Amino acid sequence: MASYDAILIVSFGGPEGMDHVIPFLENVLRGRNVPRERLLQVARHYEMFDGISPINQQNRDLISALKVELETNGPSLPIYWGNRNWHPLLQDTIQQMADDGIKRALAFVTSAYSSYSSCRQYRQNITDAQTEVGSLAPSIDKLRAFYNHPLFVEANVEQIRIATGRFDHSRTHRGGDSLPPLHLVFTAHSIPLSMAENCDYTAQLTETGSLIAEQLGITNWQLVYQSRSGSPMQPWLGPDITDHLREIRNNGVTEVVVAPIGFVSDHMEVIYDLDVEAQKVAKEIGINMVRASTAGTHPAFVKMIRELILEKTAGSKPRALGSRGPRNDVCAVDCCL
Repeated sequence: MASYDAILIVSFGGPEGMDHVIPFLENVLRGRNVPRERLLQVARHYEMFDGISPINQQNRDLISALKVELETNGPSLPIYWGNRNWHPLLQDTIQQMADDGIKRALAFVTSAYSSYSSCRQYRQNITDAQTEVGSLAPSIDKLRAFYNHPLFVEANVEQIRIATGRFDHSRTHRGGDSLPPLHLVFTAHSIPLSMAENCDYTAQLTETGSLIAEQLGITNWQLVYQSRSGSPMQPWLGPDITDHLREIRNNGVTEVVVAPIGFVSDHMEVIYDLDVEAQKVAKEIGINMVRASTAGTHPAFVKMIRELILEKTAGSKPRALGSRGPRNDVCAVDCCL
């Protein structure tokens, strides 16, 4: 088996103060034809939270939990962290790794699924940063997509159970089983249809939702999307979460659990688009909506990262649920264009 001397956590990044917001958004939108007015509109979302996205702190928490897991159960490897769009930036981190003498590392990208923006672009980000650092940059192998790993499914199942438990008390006092079943909604970040047609994003999300619902014993569920951006003229994956809430309310649904399985941490797209915008719509139309937490630092999710590492360092057999099997960790040349 290959020998590795570090783990690299690769994530999206987020601002941690109002003076960070505009530069961060400019990084995110660089090279894209997005009107300045749209950038400023999104900036106002961050203003509601004092310009602080929770994603950086959640990555710090994840790194702390993973460090304990690896120190306890091995392999004991140093953990580095670099972001696509905000500090610590990926290039700076890879430079630090080179300065520390790291020769070969494994990268864990904080996205479970395969698409251009959630996989291929991160691979390109790593390659670009290595090029900037130069010949002393470590070689870096990305760990595979993990959407159907049993421990990722387990973490989400338990987070949804906690969320559904918030309905149990009120339901008992209103007649319990005489009430209609809860409606479960899975959400993920929408992407352009042109991007979705070149990857397994939708199929993977559908399988993850099916695996989770099966373990929960729930048949009344739907996959929807959120956080759409870009030109209104360009078709994106749908339906949108708010449109779906209105539809199910018209069909008599009054209680819903929303589980953002397309995300691994409660970052801005989760806390604004779901906890603010979707929750506002739910209240306006008379739906009691509870949002489940993401995998975050759930112990099963942390253990999953270690298992992915062991696949590369110790030849452990990849684990996966469902019919699609484990995702190959070597992508085809034309994958996720």
